[in-house]
Amino acid sequence: VYRGSVKDFEGFDANQDAEALYNAMKGFGSDKEAILDLITSRSNKQRVEICQAYKSLYGKDLIADLKYELTGKFERLIVSLMRPPAYADAKEIKDAISGVGTDEKCLIEILASRTNQEIHDLVAAYKDAYERDLEADIVGDTSGHFKKMLIVLLQGAREEDDVVSEDLVEQDAKDLLEAGELKWGTDEAQFIYILGRRSKQHLRLVFDEYLKIAGKPIERSIRAELSGDFEKLLLAVVKSVRSTAEYFAERLYKAMKGLGTRDNTLIRIMVSRSEIDMLDIREVFRTKYEKSLYNMIKEDTSGEYKEALLKLCGGDDDAAGEFFPEAAQVAYRMWELSAVVKVELRGTVQPAGDFNDDGDAQVLRKAMKGLGTDEGAIIEVVTKRSNAQRQQILKAYKAHYGRDLMADLKSELSGSLAKLILGLMMTPAQYDAKQLRKAVEGAGTDESILIEIMATRNNQEIKAINEAYQEAYNKSLEDDLSSDTSGHFKRILVSLALGNRDEGPENKSQAHEDAKKLADVSSNDSSDSLETRFLSILCTRSYPHLRRVFQEFIKMTNHDVEHAIKKRMSGDVRDAFVAIVRSVKNKPAFFADKLYKSMKGAGTDERTLTRIMISRSEIDLFNIRGEFVDLFERSLHHMIEKDTSGDYRTALLVLCGGED
Repeated sequence: VYRGSVKDFEGFDANQDAEALYNAMKGFGSDKEAILDLITSRSNKQRVEICQAYKSLYGKDLIADLKYELTGKFERLIVSLMRPPAYADAKEIKDAISGVGTDEKCLIEILASRTNQEIHDLVAAYKDAYERDLEADIVGDTSGHFKKMLIVLLQGAREEDDVVSEDLVEQDAKDLLEAGELKWGTDEAQFIYILGRRSKQHLRLVFDEYLKIAGKPIERSIRAELSGDFEKLLLAVVKSVRSTAEYFAERLYKAMKGLGTRDNTLIRIMVSRSEIDMLDIREVFRTKYEKSLYNMIKEDTSGEYKEALLKLCGGDDDAAGEFFPEAAQVAYRMWELSAVVKVELRGTVQPAGDFNDDGDAQVLRKAMKGLGTDEGAIIEVVTKRSNAQRQQILKAYKAHYGRDLMADLKSELSGSLAKLILGLMMTPAQYDAKQLRKAVEGAGTDESILIEIMATRNNQEIKAINEAYQEAYNKSLEDDLSSDTSGHFKRILVSLALGNRDEGPENKSQAHEDAKKLADVSSNDSSDSLETRFLSILCTRSYPHLRRVFQEFIKMTNHDVEHAIKKRMSGDVRDAFVAIVRSVKNKPAFFADKLYKSMKGAGTDERTLTRIMISRSEIDLFNIRGEFVDLFERSLHHMIEKDTSGDYRTALLVLCGGED
């Protein structure tokens, strides 16, 4: 099936088109609109014929004329479209390596994503256009393992997809693990050989096997073990092997998000994929970034340049907003895997080995006595003890000094640091209870906190929170939630507050029934039963069971359940259900996302940052760090360092525990 967005023009006549272009450029100024319409609605093969016809009719070079008539990004785009794909690639690479400095990102993108045949054509085109040897030019312009891997890719000798052998899959996964994670130093040659030579189909199985034996995706190991351009190149190869469409969707998104647009990348991808897999790229883009590629280009570019890019994009998926079989399949495969992999949850704060509660109490007292406060000493003790140990210190402090440690800390510390240290000194249940109480008391209600806590805590944690809440405020949590919220949102919170979720394994036939219930409701429009049915399943079934339900749902509808919720619901109800779904799918990733949002952009949401760092530090903060790097390609440590300051930063970094 053809998945490009640009097709052969029916009733094509090269001479007629050549004439139309000649007229559009004749005289004073040029008719850019006419040039754009004609060129974007012909296939590459047809454009090449137009160039020949133009030369026959006028004795002139069409590309040279277009370059003369047009300017800027629009010119670059149109001229790229006129070249055969291999020559367009050759030109990009020539530009990337000639002149001062090398555009490594361009080299990486092209060599990591092209098929064997495309690579062979590129090498030949480069020789033909520049009378130079591409391999020699790359050797002269790069170095180290990066150079070696580029040369391997440049051979275009990857095994074809039908080459897969079971035993070899396990062996390769083992070899990669031993070459990186299990070795002092890294054996780069193994990475180069396996990732450079094996077929895509084979490598996908190797990556699945790697996840099983290493307990983490291969990308995370590559980031930890390698660095620089070599690391970027291998990551690009892995992404492109997993899903070429997803690799390009991500490159396009990054080219446009944030300030400024990376136009060269945008042009290169839109041109090179327009007759290969633009429809797949659009699908993945829409699912992954919740907006269509079309809309993002529209917001991010302007003028004829914009019009031409939109023509290449070929359609707006927000308008249709429907049906993403490709992306749903990718989601389904990820599910299948996550079910097999037993991820061990780890916190970052461990109990101190040589713990002495009275000794710690004395250190804290000394830090607060007399003039001034020794914040460093307080941070050192509090952040490096487990919560159970901190509870012992509270008792020892009272026994030794007849004073209330919490009250002393409160009067000595201030601002964000005070909130962090005091939060760490409370039991997890007391801390959650306090956050919930703050969210409901006073004028407004902070629904996002209610959702974050209630949607992610397990039965045991919820029961403990209920007790702590009753003890601290002489009211039941359920009553406060009820009087402060309303409608379906209230019903969701009340159900979660019971801490009554099933705890058993999945039940396959039941999961099928549940998915059907959700799918039937999602498609027809009686909206009352919609929320009610989602509530009766999402708030009561066990996590392993819900994972199976979500999988069945994808099979039935070709949509991810999250997509269905966002499409059909709004406000707090939508947010609560989405939080439950994300928590079921991957709780550490849910928190990683919240942490990232608390720090990105202007200003820091310190409340959220503090709350998550405290509440996850002994549960899964180590896993959250891993997901953070996978999702945002920077470490949580680095982001905290950049985004906070002073003693507050020092304490957060100790909790964070390490640079990934």
